[in-house]
Amino acid sequence: MLAGGCSHLDEKALSKEANQLFNQGNYAAALDKYAQIIENHPGVADRVLFEMGVVYAYPHNAHKDYRKSLECLQTVVRDYPDSDYRHDSQMLILQIHNVILKDEKMAAQQAALERSRQALELKTDEVAKLQETVAALEEKVFAVRMEPADKILIQKQARRLTLLAKGEVIKSYPIALGGNPVGPKEKEGDNKTPEGYYFIDSRNGNSGFHLSLHISYPNEQDKMRARELGVCPGGDIMIHGLKNGFSPVGASHAQMDWTEGCIAVTNQEMEEIYRLVPNGTLVEITP
Repeated sequence: MLAGGCSHLDEKALSKEANQLFNQGNYAAALDKYAQIIENHPGVADRVLFEMGVVYAYPHNAHKDYRKSLECLQTVVRDYPDSDYRHDSQMLILQIHNVILKDEKMAAQQAALERSRQALELKTDEVAKLQETVAALEEKVFAVRMEPADKILIQKQARRLTLLAKGEVIKSYPIALGGNPVGPKEKEGDNKTPEGYYFIDSRNGNSGFHLSLHISYPNEQDKMRARELGVCPGGDIMIHGLKNGFSPVGASHAQMDWTEGCIAVTNQEMEEIYRLVPNGTLVEITP
């Protein structure tokens, strides 16, 4: 950030205008404004390049350009080794590469699907076989196209975990809870599953329970209640699979509540959830 006087105010004003244009969905104008900031205030170029990279790759930008996004982010990584935005730029570069690979895979599967449909019209004697092929390819295309979840709803009484994206249900799973499930978690060791609003704050691909997503318990309300009770609120509440070595138990695990407060699903279900739920996803746990 440039220091002092009018230059600082000019840069701040330009940044505010760029952010307003972005929030209004006028992405091209926002990018023009960012370019103006770099030209007149090179001291903040690393931040502005990072923000431009985000705009170019933003999902709602109908004219998004992954190549230009990568150019902006790679410039931050290459030319600004001490930038506060270098690490985030590296992470976004990896995510964009993954999106590009996903798009390429989806395009290839769509092309294969179209070839199969054309063959279906020409070879009536192979109708049954080709219909099975088309169905399988459509399933794969759907799986690749599926958006990440933006919310996890855990209904304790119903023993159900539901993934949602933009208010629409992606998929639901039966769950097992803590061995003492009724009521919110109050203290360490009470074997209760929390209730309230949290978010996914980390993940463990080498969990002792196949895979795990860490829930941000305790929140401020939980901490306040624990202070009033004079107890430790506890922690380490996760969504996880079955304990390593117990995968054959499968779906029957949900016939009883067996965790110490966590939310458990089968290993196959956990693999789906782990793939669809990014860090930062909202978690609502109801009684």
